[in-house]
Amino acid sequence: MDNERLEQQMAFCLEIDKEKFIGRQTYLTGAVRRENDAEHAWHMAIMTILLSEYANEEIDVLRTVTMLLIHDLVEIDAGDTYAYDEEGKKTQKARELAAADRIFQILPPDQGKKFREIWEEFEAQNTPESRFARTMDNLQPMMLNNATDGKSWADRGIRLSQILGRNRNTYKGSKALWEYAKENFLQPNLDKGRIVEDVPLNGQNTN
Repeated sequence: MDNERLEQQMAFCLEIDKEKFIGRQTYLTGAVRRENDAEHAWHMAIMTILLSEYANEEIDVLRTVTMLLIHDLVEIDAGDTYAYDEEGKKTQKARELAAADRIFQILPPDQGKKFREIWEEFEAQNTPESRFARTMDNLQPMMLNNATDGKSWADRGIRLSQILGRNRNTYKGSKALWEYAKENFLQPNLDKGRIVEDVPLNGQNTN
């Protein structure tokens, strides 16, 4: 047994426990508290196993699940950047790249390289797996926002144009799931005034 390799792997396993402390803005069902990054990743991983049949293209489910489980590890250092925090987005890429440099190098070189490549694939959105992973990353918060009566959207006065902007690529992973989200997550909250309707829901992002 390669003790040095195992020590590196165990160090990484311990390091990523810190993801449990990274808070997100999305409330859990019941709006008792907000979820953390680890809960977000777990939820999307299971959703991918269940919903992969709705992908626009055939995907490698294991690779997609792996992508979703590791894609937010950089937030251990970089923190969660709220979807509608335009100021925070200005430094997000630099913060996350620096985090990737540190966190993935904890692993043995071969595994660190593999994880870094999968993380970069998610960021690039240039494969069927990364496109579906992005769909999951956008669908899951919408589902929870709807389940909490649009609390996060209403509390912050979020506009439909902001949501559509964030979801401009959601259909690229799954047209079926994007249409479902519009009908079942967005429209009900527009009807209740939980989202500010400043543009038509079906005026864009319908392909």
